Amino acid sequence: MEDTCNLHKRMQKQEFLKENLILLLLFPCFLSFVGGYHIHQMLLAGDWSFWTDWKDRMWWPVVAPIADIAFPAAVQSILWTKFKMPIGATFCTVGLFFGQWMNRYWNFWGWGTYPLNFVFPETLIPQAVVLDGVLMISNNFVVTALVGGELWGWLFYPTNWPMIAPYHVPVEYYGQLMSMADLIQYEYIRTSTPEYIRMVETGTMRSFAGGVLGVSAFFSGFVSACMYFLWWFFGKFFGSTKFVRHSTV
Repeated sequence: MEDTCNLHKRMQKQEFLKENLILLLLFPCFLSFVGGYHIHQMLLAGDWSFWTDWKDRMWWPVVAPIADIAFPAAVQSILWTKFKMPIGATFCTVGLFFGQWMNRYWNFWGWGTYPLNFVFPETLIPQAVVLDGVLMISNNFVVTALVGGELWGWLFYPTNWPMIAPYHVPVEYYGQLMSMADLIQYEYIRTSTPEYIRMVETGTMRSFAGGVLGVSAFFSGFVSACMYFLWWFFGKFFGSTKFVRHSTV
């Protein structure tokens, strides 16, 4: 009887160690995935995501959604085709949001002493929920790319507007009219800032449409749909298993 109890306890301990080992393996995998997505987002979106004064109505709605739809499309391809789980885009964006806030809190605010209301990241979670919902309802990646990809670009600015609206309020500073975001950036000087790139709302789109936001949103949706197709097939390729026939010698 005592041997049976000891065997049962050892089996319980082994099961407990197996469960914890899986968690210990999944956590670094999750952090590696978040780090990869975050690096991808920083390299392509960059300053438009870092700084409040860069979040304009022309380039920010174009650059950020197009850059950020890559990983959600690839992960959707794997999770939906292999497991029928419509959570790929939401999983990616929640992970990216977590990684961005860790970066902004520890690096920008902790080391660089920039205020958090000057470096807060954009949110992609509402667009990701819509993208997953379209895939779940349609069960077709083509419809998801055409409808969900367009909505991904269209909904980016409206879903982030409540956060950035207070920083678009006009203020007068030493006789100059500027936004609150520009006033903050004058107080917190950044080195090597390519200000020739951050020419807010300049170029041919304003003369073409009179306002840049609508054109930027539609262009962002179109390119996001094209990017969705590309990265869906990337995810399908890297998520597939290939077997090579062993050749006899």
